[in-house]
Amino acid sequence: MTVRQLHLAAAPPGAGRPDGGADDPAGLGPDAVWAGTRAGSRMAFASYERLAGTAERGLFDFLLLDEEPPLPEHRGRPHEPAPAGGPEPVAVLNALAGVTTRLGLAATVNAARAQPYELARRLATLDHLSAGRAGWRVAVSADPGTGDGRRFAGHPDPYGRAAELVLAARRLWDSWTPEGVPRPFVHRGRHFDIAGGFGLPRSPQGHPVVIRSGESERAREPAAAGADVLLVRHAPVEPARARYTDVKRRLAAYGRAPGDLKVMSRITVVLGDTAAEAQERAAGIRRRLITPLHALCAVERVWGTDLSGYDPDGPLPRSEPRARDRRTRALAARWRALAEDKGLSLRETVIEASGRQSFVGTPGTVAAELHRYAEEGAADGFLLAPQLPDGLEEFVDRVVPLLQERSAFRTEYRGDTLRSHLGVPGGTTDDDG
Repeated sequence: MTVRQLHLAAAPPGAGRPDGGADDPAGLGPDAVWAGTRAGSRMAFASYERLAGTAERGLFDFLLLDEEPPLPEHRGRPHEPAPAGGPEPVAVLNALAGVTTRLGLAATVNAARAQPYELARRLATLDHLSAGRAGWRVAVSADPGTGDGRRFAGHPDPYGRAAELVLAARRLWDSWTPEGVPRPFVHRGRHFDIAGGFGLPRSPQGHPVVIRSGESERAREPAAAGADVLLVRHAPVEPARARYTDVKRRLAAYGRAPGDLKVMSRITVVLGDTAAEAQERAAGIRRRLITPLHALCAVERVWGTDLSGYDPDGPLPRSEPRARDRRTRALAARWRALAEDKGLSLRETVIEASGRQSFVGTPGTVAAELHRYAEEGAADGFLLAPQLPDGLEEFVDRVVPLLQERSAFRTEYRGDTLRSHLGVPGGTTDDDG
């Protein structure tokens, strides 16, 4: 019997969700903590070098670096709990290309403000410097933060702009033949009108791997049309299988085979020598990540009430929430019932109600569950987003060997490019004008 092998990727500790969602019902999703002697600084290259080295030692497909996240805000003002700021991802990956040999190097670039030629040139440069290991996660946001308190006004058609940006970038990359012959490119569309010659030839993998993310129809269809990877939220096996089947069936309409697009879900993993120890560690991480201020902001959002000076270790507000929509009122009712049932404080309620880690258990249990998702057609792989600085090392040391024993994960790289790791075809050279 053929065993389906998983694809694995990694993100730095505290990375934002690739699909733009949040684990907790209040939508706050605090960043993980970089502090610690083993974590280093998020501004130090050594931190990323260590992370990439661990991922490559674990034979991961790629490392994904996101753009600088917007400052976390509440009531129109930034608030403290989550760190903000970080180096530009493509610049970091260009440096990592020199200290890695096989690991794929993927960067998030927001399609709301990127321009085709400049973007294509940056990513093609990374693809050449890494000998064909570059990837691009296409982020779609109508209101990205700029890091200095300003906001873009928002684009009236962010998804349409993103789709055309991908098409224009591909025309630039494909304007050179595999034999190294340059051809003029022309792209005239709703959002971009460019023509001329592209300054870089095709890379060893044709062009960078394109990564899309999201759950909705407007995310799934563009992924089926031309992406190489679709990143999704983690879900239980049954809904994950239904989603996987829906995405894969769409490929035929674009002349693509099911294996041409890899569906990978973003996960968190907490390990322990026993199931009880793992659960205790998971609860401790949630307590560490949801600070008193995070808890107060979460309840303020749900109740629509100013809780300045409110004790987070006290009870939930006795007043009814001001929100009129049924979803928010239902959420408040669930939180109140949870607090009363377990005798929880405000902060304890938010911790208890917030999203649980995806996989919690012993290394053997986690390896078996990950393998089950592949065997039951619920995922092609996973993007591991550690919640603590040493999470990736622990996973590589304790879970990867068990996956290899199951023949569910590679024991060596069999190719040199990111496309070869993923098993997806290279870019076309056909130019449809």
